[in-house]
Amino acid sequence: MTMALQVAGGAGFCGPRPVPGRRRAAALRPPRAEAATTAAAVAEEEGKVRLGGSSVAVTKLGIGAWSWGDTTYWNDSQWDDRRLKEAQAAFDASIDNGMTFFDTAEVYGTALMGAVNSESLLGGFIKERQQKDQIDVAVATKFAALPWRFGRGSVLSALKKSLDRLGLPSVELYQLHWPGLWGNEGYLDGLADAYEQGLVKAVGVSNYNEKRLRDAYARLKKRGVPLAANQVNYSLIYRTPELNGVKAACDELGITLIAYSPIAQGVLTGKYTPENPPTGPRANTYTPEFLTKLQPLMNRIKEIGGSYGKSPTQVALNWLTCQGNVVPIPGAKNASQAMEFAGALGWSMTGDEVEELRSLAREIKGIKMPVEEA
Repeated sequence: MTMALQVAGGAGFCGPRPVPGRRRAAALRPPRAEAATTAAAVAEEEGKVRLGGSSVAVTKLGIGAWSWGDTTYWNDSQWDDRRLKEAQAAFDASIDNGMTFFDTAEVYGTALMGAVNSESLLGGFIKERQQKDQIDVAVATKFAALPWRFGRGSVLSALKKSLDRLGLPSVELYQLHWPGLWGNEGYLDGLADAYEQGLVKAVGVSNYNEKRLRDAYARLKKRGVPLAANQVNYSLIYRTPELNGVKAACDELGITLIAYSPIAQGVLTGKYTPENPPTGPRANTYTPEFLTKLQPLMNRIKEIGGSYGKSPTQVALNWLTCQGNVVPIPGAKNASQAMEFAGALGWSMTGDEVEELRSLAREIKGIKMPVEEA
């Protein structure tokens, strides 16, 4: 096993305490960390972490807005006034509990994936909340690398439409949602153009494997633009980023790993059992057979949570923050979920507990997410 390193922009690191009097070898510190020590320390004092080598600092746990307006994967194929009010309550509860980093995408809730655009919903929530009090919100959104989009101009055009829907002059982070079938060099040039024009404060990619990640980092570096983040599927039961070199590359290059589906689309909450599996598209992955194999891990998660007064959800999220250089972005559909997520911060399980859960999770097979392996 490769030990996760604490790098600039990383969330907390949980592990065995250093032996008193023994200095950690300098070789363990990634190159970017030395230059970023001061800025990272300032962000840490504010309860935030920097995204890679950028100037953007975000809360140690963000909120994903994939489900907002969606009728394809979430919300039982329905979007109505009740769900709208619940989503807005989730936004407000996130702000009230210190989570001010929100991740959306141009395709969330569009005609392709839903009823109401997630960017429009988020922008409306921000505007309405700002009429009541002053809030400091960090917004991340994503460019869809659709086959008919070509060149750097397509990135700028899509970004400007996203900004219109959000009602914002710029966003903190703009990401390529997935690798395109072609034209990725042009997309990266478009990200750099957007950065230089001040339309975005940091740029990132999503679902990029190690080779694509390194190539993107190098191309942007030539323009003097830091690659701030790679957003990938990462959870206790989906640890592919640890196995395919992505996590190690992020740590080495000083790129923040943003973890989507950090509670495995709700499976790590303990809500689902072999007798009560999830419905909808999730049922194809999280079958009764899979959930049966999951039970020993869930039982131990509950035991560890009980010793800290924490729920399984909070333990699963804390496990991720313990890896260092990881910002989880669980999706919140209502206020109670957002408030529960906040309880994942402010404490840390022990290094032994972290490794015990990883060991138990290794026994669970069967989740395939091929997009980042392409």
